[in-house]
Amino acid sequence: MSARPLDRRRFLRTTAAGAAVVTAGGLATGTPAQAAPTAAAGRARQGAVSFRWWGTSGWRIDIGDRTVLVDPYLSRYDTGLFRGAFDPATPLTVDTAVVDSLVDRASTVLVTHTHWDHYNDVPHIAKKTGARVFGTLTAYHLGLAYGLPASQLSPVKGGEVLDFGDHTVEVVSSLHSRNAGWSMAFPGVRVSQPTRPATIADLPEGDTLAYQVRVDGGPSVFFMGASDFAERNLTGLAPDVAMVALQSTTATADYVPRLMAALDHPKVVVPVHWDNFETPLANPPVVGPADRRRLDDLVAAVRRASPRTRVLVPEYGTAYHF
Repeated sequence: MSARPLDRRRFLRTTAAGAAVVTAGGLATGTPAQAAPTAAAGRARQGAVSFRWWGTSGWRIDIGDRTVLVDPYLSRYDTGLFRGAFDPATPLTVDTAVVDSLVDRASTVLVTHTHWDHYNDVPHIAKKTGARVFGTLTAYHLGLAYGLPASQLSPVKGGEVLDFGDHTVEVVSSLHSRNAGWSMAFPGVRVSQPTRPATIADLPEGDTLAYQVRVDGGPSVFFMGASDFAERNLTGLAPDVAMVALQSTTATADYVPRLMAALDHPKVVVPVHWDNFETPLANPPVVGPADRRRLDDLVAAVRRASPRTRVLVPEYGTAYHF
């Protein structure tokens, strides 16, 4: 197998005016943090929609003059996970310089689950932008622990279809990935407000959700934060685009064939949660040999199970239009 066999097609990439600028030190200031600029102003034109991958399962979606974030984890600090020396007592930290350079605004934050690589930066972003945070009851109670007001937190369970005018968000009850022992890191929920979390172990999975965003006059896009799902909960979604999380083990049977069938074979699949999320946001994304093989296998499995589906392996910060 070659070192870089993946199809990194540019078929959905923006033109030069809207594409992200990347430097060796990470994402250039401005471009990924703002909607694709017009000649007159640095804000998205009314009706324009762009999607930018922020690593792990994180996304920035600019819909006209609104910004929706999914699992925005930008601090990306070292826990030892990718060095074989994982430390559950790693202190929770927020790299405010990085986060603030990329998050200039947000109206909504969608949280799939509350592990640190999904939730770590959410309270800071919510305080900075005033964004409303949607997530499980665990996400709600953790938000209170971080000092967010209850009026800014919206607990959801799955089945809700939320109307934001120019787009809707459908909440889907989902499942977290399973490790080689058919379990997961930091299981558990928060049924009441805890003390403020201090280490990554203080952020449990807290149940898992997925989301489908339907843009008025635009695409329907499905977002996963972990590589498992309940087939019956996906019936009828039929998204145009599916952001599909990489499997780290084979504990979930027939993952890709069942997922493609349940989603009615999306036009486009975008693999996520395959990068080393403890390295800076700089292209090309860092991926270890084992995860590279798993990513290759995921791409091949999608093509076998859904031959008409196009696979896009994303780069950080680049604006895609579906």
